[in-house]
Amino acid sequence: MATFRAGDRSTAVLRSPRSEVWAALVDADLIARMTPYVTGIEVDGERWTWRMGTIPVLGVSVAPRFTEVMTFAPQDRIDFTHDPARPDEMAAVEGTYLLSDHDDGTQVSIELDISCTLPLPGLTRPAVERVMAGVVKHMGTVFSRNLLKHLGEA
Repeated sequence: MATFRAGDRSTAVLRSPRSEVWAALVDADLIARMTPYVTGIEVDGERWTWRMGTIPVLGVSVAPRFTEVMTFAPQDRIDFTHDPARPDEMAAVEGTYLLSDHDDGTQVSIELDISCTLPLPGLTRPAVERVMAGVVKHMGTVFSRNLLKHLGEA
């Protein structure tokens, strides 16, 4: 067993008002529908449990489920950190969404770091992390496209 990591950092300016972008980012059902591989998000107060579909990684298929503690600063910031009460989960995400006003609408930034413990040797790290990075990039690209469509910008 080894732990593998991938991340994403991106910023975009959306034409939509901050309130509409915020409403989309705090709607767990909408987020699940717009994000590839995500099959559902269960909300229990500040805890969101994400369920993912099967993702093949070097001959091992995984279907992660992980719980994030969400902290909301309305219309400004969303912080998420893996629930420390869930050390049994194989995947974890740490990150932040930041929203700010921009002359053309709303600037949205995201930083996230993903870790996943898999039944693979550490020697496979370069290949596994390359696959993970590709999956994360794909998820971000499709999510962004779906968010723009939801907001009427596409």
